[in-house]
Amino acid sequence: MSRITTPDGTEIFYNDWGTGQPIILVSGWLVSADMWEYQALFLANNGFRVIAYDRRGFGRSSQPWSGYDYDTLTNDLDELIKQLDLTDAILVGYSMGGGEVARYIGTRGSKRIAKVVLLSATTPLLVTRADNPAGVPRDVFDGLRAGVVKDRAEFLINFGRAFTGADRDPSAVTQAMLDWTFDMAIKASIKATHDCIASFSETDLRPDLAKFDIPTLVIHGGADPVVPIELSGKKSASLIPSAKFVVYDGAYHALYYTHKDRLNQDILSFARLS
Repeated sequence: MSRITTPDGTEIFYNDWGTGQPIILVSGWLVSADMWEYQALFLANNGFRVIAYDRRGFGRSSQPWSGYDYDTLTNDLDELIKQLDLTDAILVGYSMGGGEVARYIGTRGSKRIAKVVLLSATTPLLVTRADNPAGVPRDVFDGLRAGVVKDRAEFLINFGRAFTGADRDPSAVTQAMLDWTFDMAIKASIKATHDCIASFSETDLRPDLAKFDIPTLVIHGGADPVVPIELSGKKSASLIPSAKFVVYDGAYHALYYTHKDRLNQDILSFARLS
């Protein structure tokens, strides 16, 4: 299996498929690189080198006690890019992964990056604060933490239904898809699952988004109940200079599965733009 080792000794697992311009896929909270299998297969078959990795604490990567803040997680992404010597890369960040992509551009710049896609991303800031009054109340995230600690398996089953939209539309996904999502999520460490909640809810990425200087595509589901579009996709697009904003009307959070055919074509078209 392909792995890199970060300076703090954490092993990061990654898949590396195809040849051509690199596309780096950064997964969401709870899930692993496997969530991208529909996009990875499609994009690799269409002339791109597709790299998808498991965030520390998740999937097949190491499960260290610490390092689940966005700065450390972005260091891991930076190590992957440097150790594989990737240039002219396209970064695609889903949900929490959008935060790592934003922090990467905000702190490392775009020297090695050609384009960015933010998909159902948690950017720029989710939690309610004095300067973010329309945000999600902190109690909601405290509830997530409590659920993880009390009965993580039960929490993941219930959250997986909201994550995929099955709680609102049972026909949105199959039971097999829900089982697959649970299998990815339960393999993570409880510490990583718990600590990442603070990262994706409380990290202010507005200054990072303002530093974007490359073509950026923001895609969000219009009915996303997990990461509300008004608080995330719409605001992110407004903060990123010249970002293209695409709304999937009526769509929920798991666009990588529920709208995979449209999403694949949108990413491919954007990637091929000169």
